[in-house]
Amino acid sequence: MDIDILIEDHGWNDTRLDAVARAACVATLADLGLAPEGFAVSILACGDDRIATLNAEFRGKPVPTNVLSWPSEDRAAARPGDMPRLPVAGADGPPEELGDIALSLGVLTREAAAAGRPFEQHLSHLTVHGLLHLLGFDHTTDPDAALMEGLETRILASLGVPDPY
Repeated sequence: MDIDILIEDHGWNDTRLDAVARAACVATLADLGLAPEGFAVSILACGDDRIATLNAEFRGKPVPTNVLSWPSEDRAAARPGDMPRLPVAGADGPPEELGDIALSLGVLTREAAAAGRPFEQHLSHLTVHGLLHLLGFDHTTDPDAALMEGLETRILASLGVPDPY
């Protein structure tokens, strides 16, 4: 798995972002039957101000959020609750680029504390969540949310992380 991490908020340097994100991404792809070595993702590790700007620009919501995702292509399912069109990694050449994920340190830290969860568990959850969005999963309808949350719960369990729901 090729993961390119850009750290904008230096508070991230005090975390195990690389190890936690790598484990979460590998577990997600493996759970879906995808060979992790065939894929790449970029992660922006930022703060509340930067993610609020991105959230305003891309979603029209000028407030900080925990995670944003920009898939490299639309892989959404044809019908709510169906599996999206998962990517296929080429046998030769560079890894297939799945897209970009942005994570906000401030929001993640506050949410973890409010939920009484360890920061790394919450980081694992939101990394899995963001990667699932890159793979075409969503939670805008009840059937889509049930599918995505079920996958998140199963993937996180494989990492030793309790059900966040």
